[in-house]
Amino acid sequence: MQNTVHFVLQGKGGIGKTYVSTILAQWLQAKSETPLRCYDTDQENTTFSRYKALDVKHVPVMTESRTIDPKRFDALMIDILEEDGNCVIDNGANTFSPLMAYLIENDCFNLLEESGRKVYIHTIVGGGDTLHDTAMGFVTTAKSTQVPLVLWENEHFGLLQSASGKSFLESQTYSDNSQRVRGRVVLSARNADTFGADVKKMNTGRLTVDEVKASDKFNVMEKQRIKVVFRDLFEQLDLVNW
Repeated sequence: MQNTVHFVLQGKGGIGKTYVSTILAQWLQAKSETPLRCYDTDQENTTFSRYKALDVKHVPVMTESRTIDPKRFDALMIDILEEDGNCVIDNGANTFSPLMAYLIENDCFNLLEESGRKVYIHTIVGGGDTLHDTAMGFVTTAKSTQVPLVLWENEHFGLLQSASGKSFLESQTYSDNSQRVRGRVVLSARNADTFGADVKKMNTGRLTVDEVKASDKFNVMEKQRIKVVFRDLFEQLDLVNW
């Protein structure tokens, strides 16, 4: 796994983009000795850039007048292209449309491929009340690009199924675009009082798994549950057709 570029894209806020970015970054670190570079293009909630162990670079694309200047994405592209390595780009809901428009208008996906990078888009579909909006985001991303997709199914908000009980994977929405999906990762709903609380504690502290293992602020069972969660996620990422 080397010279890969991973865009985490979904237009809906609060759906777990930064969490997915941190999982992906840690998996890449564990999987490859290739240098890892992480970028945070979110202009409102720069959570990813607060993970010190991942050395995330914030990309400022918002002007003083609070508008997004697409040309400022040039700095991101130049940075990716100037050095070899794996890259993870966390994108906020506020920059989803501008970044997607920039990438398409400037034919950035082909530019990256021509420069020897393998590009992937990670798109998150949530359950419960978030299903409709995030499913539409999945369709928009699939139809506007030819880039391989990795689907993350976030069960935190409920199961990914319609009111009639039909699962997202059985829907026409998914079927029409399933050939684009290289792999799926399920963010399983677990016991909120144990697993949920421990992962929240980890994320609130902006910590990686390795930092949790070394921390005296987590007891042995908290560390065990976090290890179980990340072992499951890493095993799912191993199965993606990269």
